[in-house]
Amino acid sequence: MPDGSLSLSLPARLYLLAWDTKRLEITGTAHLHHLVRAGALTELAQRGLLVDDDGIAAPAGLDAGTGDPVLDGLLELVRESRPRRWKTWVTLHARTTLDALREQLAAEGLLRAERRRVLGVLPSVDYALERVAVVDALREEARRVLEGPLPAVEVSEREAAVVALAAAAELGTLAPAKDRRRHKGRIEELTERSGAAAPALRRVVREVSAAVVVAATAASATAGG
Repeated sequence: MPDGSLSLSLPARLYLLAWDTKRLEITGTAHLHHLVRAGALTELAQRGLLVDDDGIAAPAGLDAGTGDPVLDGLLELVRESRPRRWKTWVTLHARTTLDALREQLAAEGLLRAERRRVLGVLPSVDYALERVAVVDALREEARRVLEGPLPAVEVSEREAAVVALAAAAELGTLAPAKDRRRHKGRIEELTERSGAAAPALRRVVREVSAAVVVAATAASATAGG
């Protein structure tokens, strides 16, 4: 896998997997911010920095952090806010996490920021993919996880979560709908594997995944209407 991709966070992997590297455009933009936020919540839970308190996303400690500005920004937001359920955090202010992630990936050279002005007045930023090989490698690895032959119990929790959440978001760049149906059992196994560390973590992953499904469905309905 190309240099730099192994250290990518879970939300970064999910965001990059949404890119179509042939058309050099991103897909699923209607709910991409929800998928990225779900990835950040899952990684914080997998790291033990967010814990489940009867369905509430609760910080585990006051001082701990990840060193990743995107993850730590979300962790600070949860700490400073009133208690909320996991599914609420998947959508609440989710674009702030996506914006921070894009800035981070641009600073790391994975994206290129293209600044412009809307109507000649309002500043705006578009992002272009710079490291196509990294995304292709991430997609190849995710497809290997989805299709096997490695047993789900031997897949890392982070890799399992990438595929489970991407499938929940109906990310067509990873697998079209027919492949998701064909691999339904495998996706279920990978969802379980994503929270293998503890029963509470399994509940978190399932709730976050369910919230992504709801967000994806709502986005599809809006686009269709």
